[in-house]
Amino acid sequence: MTGTVLVLGASGHFGSNAAQEFATAGWQVRRWRRGTDMAAAAKGADLIVNALNPPNYHDWARLIPAITADVIAAAKASGATVLVPGNVYVYGREPGPWGPETPQRPVARKGRIRSEMEAAYRAATGEGVRVILLRGGDFIDPASEKSFLNMLVLKGVPKGKITAFGPPDVGRAYAYLPDMTRAAVALAERRADLPAFADIPFPGFAFSTLDLKRLVEAETGRSMRLSRFPWWLMRLASPFWELARELMEMRYLYETPHELSGETFARLLPDFRHTPLEEVIAAHPPVQAAKRG
Repeated sequence: MTGTVLVLGASGHFGSNAAQEFATAGWQVRRWRRGTDMAAAAKGADLIVNALNPPNYHDWARLIPAITADVIAAAKASGATVLVPGNVYVYGREPGPWGPETPQRPVARKGRIRSEMEAAYRAATGEGVRVILLRGGDFIDPASEKSFLNMLVLKGVPKGKITAFGPPDVGRAYAYLPDMTRAAVALAERRADLPAFADIPFPGFAFSTLDLKRLVEAETGRSMRLSRFPWWLMRLASPFWELARELMEMRYLYETPHELSGETFARLLPDFRHTPLEEVIAAHPPVQAAKRG
């Protein structure tokens, strides 16, 4: 069941991949332009993908609730289902694997903001809005120079270095964006069969920096050393630099082992095939450069 999708934030990581995957699957794709009437843009749409996110965590306390209210209003006016890429901030340090039954006990301000956002979407289902919350870990996008792995973790690979943001043996949840957005299309196409509020973890990958090191070494045939990210610089800069302050708040996630449960996802999309992790890591430009070097 295809249709028309309005993509909010179509120039961002999730939004650009989602627009591409929906178009490939035969959907009519509209890209919302900031500053225009969202409800008017959603008229006639079957699905709204809310990939809007203030860059660099800027002013989340004000902007996230405002975006959420606009999206809910547009969904009510159009009758469109809303698809939201969720994250793991809402769980704090709860034991994993994390899934729909895991208590939301955020330990950071941004986690509380996201938990309140999810509660607003859940409440809107009582007014006829249908919501798919597809929850993923840190995004992996080899095609984006600004992705976390390209820009920070793997940047030094051509020089034989990988940057660790926490204890190197701590496993963390990751979502390969082409796979996650392909899953978003598959779920949207069976939206009529889903509950009014569908909280669906995307299991993706869970790996540590040591696991990443072994993968890169196997791919490049070169030995890699681990370098610790200089959090002390972020601490010094945080009084003057918003991004440093916001990153410091989320440091706990690099020290907390976590992964997302795949139980719900496997039940809904039993035939979904994930891209192998080795293939995903090999596609990153720093890794390719190290192979050439």
